[in-house]
Formats: sequence, structure tokens, C-alpha cells
Amino acid sequence: MIQKYTVVPKLPARLKPLLVIARNLWWVWNRNALALFRRIDLDLWEECSHNPALLLGALHPERLRTLSEDHAFLAHMDSVYEELEGYLSSSTWYTRVYGSKLDIKIAYFSAEFGLHECLPLYSGGLGILSGDHVKSCDELGLPIVGVGLCYQHGYYRQYLSSDGWQQELYPENDFYNLPMTLVRDEGGREVTTEVSFHGRRMEAKLWRLQVGRVSVYLLDSNVASNDPSDRMVTSRLYGGDLDMRIRQEILLGIGGIRALMKLGYEPTVCHMNEGHSAFLALERIRLHMQRDGLSFAEAREAMAAGNVFTTHTPVPAGNDRFPPDMVRAYFRDYAPQLKISMDAFLGLGRENPDDAREDFCMTVLALRLAAHSNGVSQLHGRITRRLWKRLWPAVPEREVPIAHITNGVHTHSWLSDELARLFERYLEPRWLEDPVNQSVWQRVEEIPDNELWRAKERLRDRLVSFARRRIKKSLKRQAAPNAKIAAADEILDPEVLTIGFARRFATYKRANLILRDTARLKRILLDKERPAQLVIAGKAHPNDHPGKEIIRQIAQLARSDDLHRRVVFLEDYDIDVARYVVQGCDVWLNTPVRPLEASGTSGMKACMNGTLNVSILDGWWCEGYAGDNGWAIGNGEEHTDREYQDQTESTMIYDLLEKEIIPTFYRRGPDDVPREWIQRVKACIRTICPRFNTNRMVEEYAERIYLPAAIHASMLEKDQFKAAKMLAAWKSHVQEHWQEVSILSVHADTARELELGSSLELKVRVLLGALAPEEVAVEVLYGPIDSQGEIVAGDALPLNFASCEGSVAVFTGSIPCRSAGQHGFVVRVLPFRRELANKFETGKITWWSGNTALPSERVAEKVSSVAV
Repeated sequence: MIQKYTVVPKLPARLKPLLVIARNLWWVWNRNALALFRRIDLDLWEECSHNPALLLGALHPERLRTLSEDHAFLAHMDSVYEELEGYLSSSTWYTRVYGSKLDIKIAYFSAEFGLHECLPLYSGGLGILSGDHVKSCDELGLPIVGVGLCYQHGYYRQYLSSDGWQQELYPENDFYNLPMTLVRDEGGREVTTEVSFHGRRMEAKLWRLQVGRVSVYLLDSNVASNDPSDRMVTSRLYGGDLDMRIRQEILLGIGGIRALMKLGYEPTVCHMNEGHSAFLALERIRLHMQRDGLSFAEAREAMAAGNVFTTHTPVPAGNDRFPPDMVRAYFRDYAPQLKISMDAFLGLGRENPDDAREDFCMTVLALRLAAHSNGVSQLHGRITRRLWKRLWPAVPEREVPIAHITNGVHTHSWLSDELARLFERYLEPRWLEDPVNQSVWQRVEEIPDNELWRAKERLRDRLVSFARRRIKKSLKRQAAPNAKIAAADEILDPEVLTIGFARRFATYKRANLILRDTARLKRILLDKERPAQLVIAGKAHPNDHPGKEIIRQIAQLARSDDLHRRVVFLEDYDIDVARYVVQGCDVWLNTPVRPLEASGTSGMKACMNGTLNVSILDGWWCEGYAGDNGWAIGNGEEHTDREYQDQTESTMIYDLLEKEIIPTFYRRGPDDVPREWIQRVKACIRTICPRFNTNRMVEEYAERIYLPAAIHASMLEKDQFKAAKMLAAWKSHVQEHWQEVSILSVHADTARELELGSSLELKVRVLLGALAPEEVAVEVLYGPIDSQGEIVAGDALPLNFASCEGSVAVFTGSIPCRSAGQHGFVVRVLPFRRELANKFETGKITWWSGNTALPSERVAEKVSSVAV
């Protein structure tokens, strides 16, 4: 039997602060700390993939001795260490605004966290968003922990074959040489959590990433006592088949909650970042049933109040579905602990709970068991409500209770040093401490045009140098001739307009849209007076062969005799590559099929670095585009003919390049500065930076979702869950008696014409059956009527209880006449109770339809465009 032991870097006592700095990922976005690690040994820093833990363990003792006697280095180290200590003890936005008013604990669950390139535990935008979310939670001081999985091989490393076909490598992550710590208890024993698969117990140990003040706990199933197949559960991110996926999601959701309980951290609010962790909602219910003697319905009310769900994609592949038999097999012993039947269990994850053939969907489970749900941009919120309105069949589409909070990016992680120095010089210091403050960013106009332009030129030059090094490395790996390797020093031109495209190569993102007319593209790129060049990077999922084919097309174009200096594909896209590309390009190209880009964040990173976005009006760009801060491809059209759409939008790209973008870039003044271009760059920075950053995003989550969820959950848990029990009993009562509710009559004088500024008086008589007047809300939806007789852009107005006429309740109110033209209204009755998270939570609505009652779904369709 192999006996295991751990070896850690041995540093002279004077250098011990380096270990403290290395183990807190605050250094990821601190320029002074990054400069410190580079100063230790620049070449070794690059060889270690910017991993300080590996760097410190690889240093020669002689180098350590030299550093410990280098007074300038020690002064630098001490200043960084003091800065870290001061940062950790400083006041934060959360403590200043909320102090100790609320006893709240938040847990943020995500299948991937993209914190830095040395931690390959992410694949793309979801992971980067998770990492940036955690960083901003730290900066703002939110009481939050992260929960994820610790992948032994992470996502794959990419390289291209000689014909340009994507190949995958899965090198092992050496956790003991990463800036993370194995979690142990006070006795030095490893802290573990456990779940069961088919009655078989599986353990997972915990690793902790420290991100400033925030801890992120990662579960690792590679435990010797586990079954060999279970040890592989955390082997690869998004690897394996459906069976592997459901085991990963059971570990993340159920195992993650159990891990937090082991650590003594019982969350008030659980944020499910995408549906991968949705099983946590079931585990929270089970724990409270077991501990507090609640029924399933009571525990569901109490726990759903504190559950938050964010969906990130309308693409079907992003919403995990499992066959019913697979779910039965994995949860046959778990469902009885919830005291519900397996059919009821499966119904929680089905759009139609009664359809035995429907798969179990994690997004549906999350939507059903979270009181607060949101999309990640304004457009995505609208699309998400359309996609999942079947869960609320009686509710008009625009009132489906799914909100939106537009994504952002972590400013300090993605902003280039060059622009940061300019901001320090010309903006107020608050840009660093308070990136949300719009007034601060107005001072971008004070930056001299020539200084901003020179900064962008330096960033472009850095990108070109980086690309050349990267290409030479790839050619050496392929054993290319020396002449070809030497020729790599001539690819790209630091003086030429540079267009960037870097992201996942999902087919809907259309990375090859700009290649559609190769002859026209060549004329644009090879123009002798005003040339352009393309820098492209990205990975396709290992099983996505159409995505791989797009990469092959681009790679072959980049290797062609006439374009090899103007088109580059950078292999193995990661955070490091992304940083160079978003900072160094002049134009950021984004070409998704609208409306499939839920948000997108790469364009935000580009914009804060003065790289102008050229994008389809999809995702966040619908909100970010202001006419003078970039360019829009089209006007937000949505096509049913994909071929026509591709042809039309590719032509728009060429037209924009030829007629606007390239001429503006090359139109220079006497000092060789493109003044008009720089004005667009300033507008871009001024409008994008204060709005599309994760500090603004996290503040929104805190104030609009986390804090209301915590207050709501606390209210339901008070006095041994008295309110939760009453709410569950009341919902059961409503379910039993709602069919007794009907609208008997609606009285309004609609025959006469009403003057602008007057009101239309209403009197509504409602038969309530076994319900009391205070248990219902009667509302009128009103607004202008279109040519089809449907209400558009309307409003919902509550009516007031006036009196009872026996068993009939009378409600009255006034509709204000604010605009001229033909208007309409419709009346509805909903169950009401103060403890509801939203008024549509019960799914019950009775609509007035004249003398004939229409099914709720029919009426909802007719008023689907009504706004709340």
C-alpha cells in the first residue's frame, strides 16, 4: 500500500508572505501582486502558466536566498502583503449599506468557475461569469461561498492537426501544486461529503479556493475508498455520457449542500447558476423534513423562498434532460425520504407533470423549486418567459415570473494595464473602488486623444507579438520546417486594423459568417491602402463535429498562401488568450443567431479596453448599443430562413467594414491619430464600463433577489416554520376550492366616450365560494387595443374590496384614461397571501370573459402582450 504525504514549498522565513499572497486569488486582479510574481522569475512564471503555487515550489534554493536578501524585492513583497491585509480588513459596500441588519448566508452553486488560467476548471462563458461573480461578491463584501466540482482533468487542451482538425488533450490537474487548499477539520482529517448512486455510497473530499474574503469549495470524487467508476465522476468537465452527467449533478447539488452543512455553513439563500445544481433544492427540502418534522409541501414552501435560479441559455443543449428510467434508478431510495411518489418526483422536472413520457428537465426542476428566477439580459428574459410559459399556463407571457439581470464582467480582471494607467491619471480614484459610478466615467472625455490612441497601439502590438509566439510554438510542435517557423515572425501587422473573434465554437455563434464570401473578404483584408486582419480563437465541444468543421475551415484559410499573414487562429483558447485578444483588437466581432445569445460577455471585456463591438443585436448588445459606441449588424431582425439570414447578415458585415469601420480607422489627422475613431472608443468606454460590470450585476442580485429571498425565507421559518406550514395549508385549501371562484359581473360605462384625463369606473362582483375576500386579488388589465382586438403594452391595476353581498364580494376601482384611442380591459382574480414570492406562484387565475368563461390558458394567450 502506498503511503501518501504532501510536500510544500520551503521558503526562507523572510519570504513566507509569498505563500499567503499566492493562496489568496486576490492576486489575480491586483497589478502590484502580479508584478511581484513576475519579478521572481519571468521565464519560470510563463512556464508555470502564471501559477504562483507552482512557481514557488520550482524555485532553486539559490534564487530563494537571493530574493531573501534583495531589499528592493522584499519592500515590494511587504507592500503587496500589507495591501492584501488592508484589503481583507477594509469596509465594503455590503457592510456600509446593510451592516448587521440581516443575518444572511448565501451559497452560489456553479458547475464551473473561471477564476484564472492556472485553474482550468472552466470551459467558457458560464465559468468566466461565475468567476467574475465571485470576485465582485468579494469586492462588495457579500456573505457568500461558492460551491463547485474539482475536475481532475478539467476541460480539454486544444491543438490542431496538420489539416486544421481540432484535437483534444486532457492533462491532469495537480491540485497540490495549484493555489488551493485541501479542507481539513481541527484534528487534521480531510473533510468529506457523501452521496449515493444505486444504493452505493460515494465520498468526495473538499478543496478550498480563497478569493479575497470569499471561499469557493470544490468537491473531488477521486477518493481511494470509492468505486473506480465513482472516482471518475469529477474527472472531466462536461465529459462522458448522460449517466456521468446526472452523477455529477447529484454530487454538485446534493453533495454540495451536505458539504456546507459539514462545514457548519447553513445557507439562507442558495443561488443555482444554471440548472446543473438544481438537485440542491430537493436536498434542502429533505433536510428540513428530517430535522424539523415538516411535510414535503411545508418544507418546499420554506426552502423555495430562499432558492434563486439563473438560466443562461435558450439553446436546448444547455438545458439538461434525463430519461425517466434513469431518474428512477438514481432516486428510487431518495424519493421515499421526501414522502412523495416517484411519479410526483418526476413531475417536478416536467413541463407537464402528468406526461409519463416526458424527460426530467433540470431547468424545469429549478424553476419549480426557486421562488426567484432570472435570465441574463433584457432580451433573454423575454425569450426565457416565452420558452417556459407552459409552467404558468394561465399567465400572460410577459407576466411569467422570470425576471432578468444583465450580466457583467469583473473590471479589474479584464482591464489592460495601459488603460488602467490612463484611468488613474485622468479619472477620479473612484473608478477603481466604485466602477458602477457613471459620473466618474464621464471624465473619459478628458483623456487626450493621442494618449488613448498610443495605448491602443501598444495593446495591438502586444497581441501581435503574443500571436507570433503562439503560432511558432504550434509549428514547433508539428515539427514544421525551420523556414516556416521563422516566417511566423511576419504574421499580422501591428499597424493594421485588427478584428477579433474568440468564443466557444457553438454553431449558432456562426464563427464562419465572415468567411461566407471569401473573395470579398480577401479584397478587404489585402487592400494595399487600408488593410485589415483577423485574429480568431475558440474551442468546439469534443462531440460537436459541425463546430470542429468551422474551426477546420478557418485554420485552412489561415494557412493559405495569400492570407497566412492576415488571418490567425490561436489554439487552446483560455483566459490568458482571451485577455490578449479583447485588449489588443480594434474591433470585436459577434455574430450569433438572434435570439440564441442569452447575454455574452466577451464584448463587454473588449469594450472596456476600447475595442469597438460590431455585433448582431442580441444578448447584452441590445442594451449596450447606443449608435456612437460601436456598430450593429442589422436592426434586431429574426429570420425563419437560416440561409437567407446568413447571406443577408454576412453582406451587412462586409458593407460595414468597407463603408464605415475601415474608413473611420484609417482617416487620420496630421498627428496620425484617427480622431473620429477615438471619439467612438471614448463613447464605448463611457457607456459600457459603468453598466456592464459584475459589481453592478452583483449589487442588483443582492438588492433585487438575495436580500428579498433571505427576508422571505426568514419570515417562513420563524416560530418553527409557522408561516410555511400555514402557507402550505392555505395553498392546499386554494387548490381544493378554486373551482368555486367565478366572476359574476363586471359593470363599466363603456358605451360613452371618455375624455383624456378622466377615469372609467369599475364594479366587479365575484363569487368566492370557500375563500375570503382577503384571500384573493382582483385586478384589471387595461391598455390600447390593436387591429386584432388584443391589448398591447398594457398595465395591471388592483381593485379594492368594497363590500359583501351575501356570498358575493364586490370590488371597485378606476381605470385612468392617459392616452387617446381605443382601449380595452379584462378582469382577473388570483389567490393572494402576503407570504407568496410572486402573485402567480399558485398558478391559479380566473378570468372574466363576458357571460362565457374561457379556460385560463385561452385568455392568457389573448392578453399575452400585457406588461405588468
